[in-house]
Amino acid sequence: MEISTLSLARTQFAITVNFHVLFAAFAMTLSWILCVFKYRSFRQPDSAWTAAYRFWVRIFALAFFVALASAVPVLVDFGIIWPALMERAGNVAGPIIACGITTLFVTKSVFFGVMLFGQRRVSPLSHLISVLMVSLGLTATVFWEVVLQSWSHIPQGTILVEGRLQVDDWIEVILNPALGWYGLLYATGGLFVVGSLMLGLTAWQAGRRPLEESERLVYRTGAMICCIAAVLQLFVLDGVARQNARIHPIAAAATMGYWDAGSEPDMVWLGWPDKQYQTTDVLIGTERLAARWLGINPESKDRISLEAVSEDNEMPAVQSLFWLVRIALVGSFLMLLQLFATAYVVFTRGDQINKYPVWLLRVQVWMSGLGAIVWSSSWNWVQLSQVRYLVSGLFREEDLVTNATTYALMGGLVASLLLYLALFAGFIQMVLHAARFGVVPVRKPGVVK
Repeated sequence: MEISTLSLARTQFAITVNFHVLFAAFAMTLSWILCVFKYRSFRQPDSAWTAAYRFWVRIFALAFFVALASAVPVLVDFGIIWPALMERAGNVAGPIIACGITTLFVTKSVFFGVMLFGQRRVSPLSHLISVLMVSLGLTATVFWEVVLQSWSHIPQGTILVEGRLQVDDWIEVILNPALGWYGLLYATGGLFVVGSLMLGLTAWQAGRRPLEESERLVYRTGAMICCIAAVLQLFVLDGVARQNARIHPIAAAATMGYWDAGSEPDMVWLGWPDKQYQTTDVLIGTERLAARWLGINPESKDRISLEAVSEDNEMPAVQSLFWLVRIALVGSFLMLLQLFATAYVVFTRGDQINKYPVWLLRVQVWMSGLGAIVWSSSWNWVQLSQVRYLVSGLFREEDLVTNATTYALMGGLVASLLLYLALFAGFIQMVLHAARFGVVPVRKPGVVK
């Protein structure tokens, strides 16, 4: 079977962006949690909050540098895989990317060093302020990423002049209607990734040795974050699905597995959409519930179905859209079930985590990556909703793809996979090393013991 140049380009770009987005969301969210840890440590200098901060700031430093390093291939891929994109949309994308790079490097140059290496060299208040500024800087950087993503879905505030976009109103470009829901999705995904890792890593430690007070504190914090993220995820997915019904009605129909206009739009919780026969085999479903997440034809007032593209060559990736959102939903429900079990055990056995059932700790360890799965599924669902457009309604992928050979793209794809696998394996290895040996005490400058 021959693999097309476009398929290889899509795959490589998707891998590159997914890797960066995962660690960017993780680093941004963890920076705010560290800000809370540092504030509590500032109020109670000798408390367990100090040890919790010192351990997780090491994890944050790893995630930050991986996110920073993975941002470079994303920018490179824009020029290599979609060479005509910046030529046509550079007047919009260029300044937005420049704003993100500026906020990132200002944060890294001015405050990041103080946060990581200046705890013993500056006053506690100055160090707290540096942690806060790093959190604000990373949030600003992610904000510009979300602006670019949301604008590509609703490209308002621009006009097309001779095949190139010109900015008509920067306020409309930045504060586009998709910004709020996509920003919430990004933040919720970050909470899920951090919370599940905190809970799973502490459970892994509890299975090997008695936990210290700071680690029990992190366990409780991780459980609370996971609970908030799981509930918020359901709310945010509902909001994004309703938004997609307005701006990407065909993708919304694919997500719901809705083929026949005029038929009752049942909600298929589990099933299998069949593109060949244009039906959805239902395993678990609910009658008359999917209408909320489907677009409306303004002329006929019927719900927009996949029949609308039967004669167009615009059929979306139906099975991918269908399953990605259900993976995110199932992941949220599994996390809630695990948290209910954890709450029951905490209520009956107290906070001695080492005495918790072995099966519960093992489940928490195995679910430590669930947040990353849920976040990646949500992100890819949103991106696939554009249905072969890089900028919705304006620039199609096949019109902008590189003219490089299949072998060149295949080589780049294999190299990217090996690189990201090595980076991810190294990150996990260093996290486990830190969890196994803890934090090495740091001596104050000028103090000899």
